[in-house]
Amino acid sequence: MDDRNAPPWEAAAVYRARVRGCLLGGAIGDALGYPVEFLSLDRIQDRHGARGVRGLIPDAQGVIGRVTDDTQMTLFTVEGLHRAHERERHKGLGGGWSLLVREAYGRWLDTQRLPRPPADADHGLAAQHWLYARRAPGNACLSGLAHDFVPDPATELGPPGPVNSDSKGCGAVMRSAPFGLARASAKTAFVMAARCAQTTHGHPTGYYAAGAFAAIVTHLVEGDSLEGAVLRGMRLLARYPGHEETTNALRQALDLAAEGAPTARKAETLGGGWIGEEALAIAVYCALAEPDVRHALLLSVNHSGDSDSTGAICGNLLGAHHGDHRLPHDWLTRVEARAEITVLADDFAAECLRR
Repeated sequence: MDDRNAPPWEAAAVYRARVRGCLLGGAIGDALGYPVEFLSLDRIQDRHGARGVRGLIPDAQGVIGRVTDDTQMTLFTVEGLHRAHERERHKGLGGGWSLLVREAYGRWLDTQRLPRPPADADHGLAAQHWLYARRAPGNACLSGLAHDFVPDPATELGPPGPVNSDSKGCGAVMRSAPFGLARASAKTAFVMAARCAQTTHGHPTGYYAAGAFAAIVTHLVEGDSLEGAVLRGMRLLARYPGHEETTNALRQALDLAAEGAPTARKAETLGGGWIGEEALAIAVYCALAEPDVRHALLLSVNHSGDSDSTGAICGNLLGAHHGDHRLPHDWLTRVEARAEITVLADDFAAECLRR
């Protein structure tokens, strides 16, 4: 169903459910993948059986359901966009969003350097103790945010950015779903995500993959199918010079999903997910190839690569498509800070519904 044709009250309810689903689904995928992030598929199967991980398992400290920098940075993206939307409510998202999202990422960086919230922390995410946890954050995110670079919304996309200009790691993609939740056009979501990706990842493929992901989420929130959303995202992506690596990765994911009979070995042919276009492709493949949400999430983490990031991205896609009611409840109840993520999602949806 295209939600734009639904009655306003019904469309708003569906939108809120998809925002919750996107953020909570990402947290589930993140928590599923975190304990096996650096393990090969053979090692995962040795430890957990031929089918690999079949649910939430303890991390190295014996704790179940912890999330990583993927979810942390996604939530700070939400906070930055929320403040930008609130400030620019009567002018659209055009004004200070790049600065406010960059400031939000700076607050995330503080959570990685400080043991607890500072005394002068505001009432937002920076005041929440549970976020002060360092769970293998990406080097490009840490080094990139040490700079004070704020992307200029007026510059053309295409050339390498000034920060980590050779980096196309998945750290820019895994945090970018919220741009697609902001009720902007797919093109606007693409550009916002790509611009803000340049704060840490300057390689065009790194920021294009983030932009394509945001555009796909936009189409899902509007009611498109998973395949339709990916195809429309690829058409938008093709307008930009240097898009080929990201486009080819997504095309391979679509072709592989069309073969049916999904397996972890097939997912691994798309790469390890350590770089942006591979992480997005693996997540898209798993979401398309497995119609069952639970099985898709498991497929997205059972591989020799960046399992928490591919799981988080896949969870974002599935949640944006289906809403929160289709997420596995037994997993959701065990995810770290589920209540706090839900409140943040609902507050963001309420703000974006205001015009």
